[in-house]
Amino acid sequence: MPRRRLAVLLLLGFASGLPLYLTGSTLKAWMTDGGLSLGTIGLFSLVSLPYSLKVFWAPVLDRYGIALFGRRRAWMLGMQVLMATALVQMAFSQPRLGLTRIAVMAFCLALTSATFDIAVDAWRAEALDQKHLGLGNSIHIAAYRVAMLVSGGLALILAQAFGWRFTYLAMALLTALGMVGTWMATNTDDLAPAPRTFMEAVTGPLLDLLKRPGIGYLLAFAVFYKLGDWLADSMTIPFLLRGMGFTKMQIGTVQKTTAMVAIIIGGLIGGWLLTRISLRKALWICAFVQMGSILGFWAISMLGRHLPLLVAANTLENLAFGMGGSAFAALLMGSCNRSYTGTQYALFSALMALPRSIFSGLTGFMADWYGWKLYFPICAAAAIPGMLLLLMYSRWGLPEGEDLGLPIDQ
Repeated sequence: MPRRRLAVLLLLGFASGLPLYLTGSTLKAWMTDGGLSLGTIGLFSLVSLPYSLKVFWAPVLDRYGIALFGRRRAWMLGMQVLMATALVQMAFSQPRLGLTRIAVMAFCLALTSATFDIAVDAWRAEALDQKHLGLGNSIHIAAYRVAMLVSGGLALILAQAFGWRFTYLAMALLTALGMVGTWMATNTDDLAPAPRTFMEAVTGPLLDLLKRPGIGYLLAFAVFYKLGDWLADSMTIPFLLRGMGFTKMQIGTVQKTTAMVAIIIGGLIGGWLLTRISLRKALWICAFVQMGSILGFWAISMLGRHLPLLVAANTLENLAFGMGGSAFAALLMGSCNRSYTGTQYALFSALMALPRSIFSGLTGFMADWYGWKLYFPICAAAAIPGMLLLLMYSRWGLPEGEDLGLPIDQ
């Protein structure tokens, strides 16, 4: 893979991953510091709803753009400017005095971030050939997760040392620096021409999917495969801070060091698996690793506040994310029709984010009702529906393995 393409994948992956925790666990840590109730903190998960609704405006990105930059690059650059602006506005707010303003700005950040993801995912599907699809996704996801660690672990360290205003201003600066990746990206309009009309951009992707046999199984799998992960992740930071009494510095240091190594290794393992075994087998392996990573936090709730346990649980969580994300992205991206990459991949990824946006809104109440010792086993059990759907893999109507750039399933 050319070095320029590698650099673009890393920069765009980092730019995509940075906003997620700033409207998720890091924002909830800020709310926890502000003394808000668990119920209110849990409801803040709803600001991430645009990640699940982005399919509704994805056809606009498939059809329209600025010729000078190309469709994908024009949307990426515009959304990065708006993301940085929203972060600056959040930095100058306070949970107790300006909760509504923070909620509105967090929603705007999620909205622009979700739109940026549509453009980046479409660009990746168009710019990467089938030979490099698995490796390219692994690189993107590794950079994405590193950005999540920066906006998660490093952000907590900065918040404890310098305060939340400085932290969100620093994240705004990193968002602005991510524009370098957009400038370096190639224009893919010649590789995947835009639909001829807006109506075709809207109806074409849906008609293409609906005529595929077994598409319902694939769409359901996109919803349920990472359900357990999203539920657990939604309350992990409040659990560690309030439930177990770890400091922001301890959590941030662990995420910034061992977790960062684990996500890179996990992404490499995921990419390697996709070159050695079938996609179905890779998804099975990753499903069990993901379930096991949730139980790592259950072990902390049972055994108490021990830093080595936090290191082990966090390492396993990030290893699982890197592995599972590579296989899952390869499945979804390989299932897209290149004529409608923006809308179809937005649909798949929106369904994947649906549990985080809707079900996660109840997680604060679940933690209150069941307590931490039951909460994480319930999250682990939520991974079972995805595994049951994986048993019906042969009914999904997927193209043969070589068409996805993956080993043929045995």
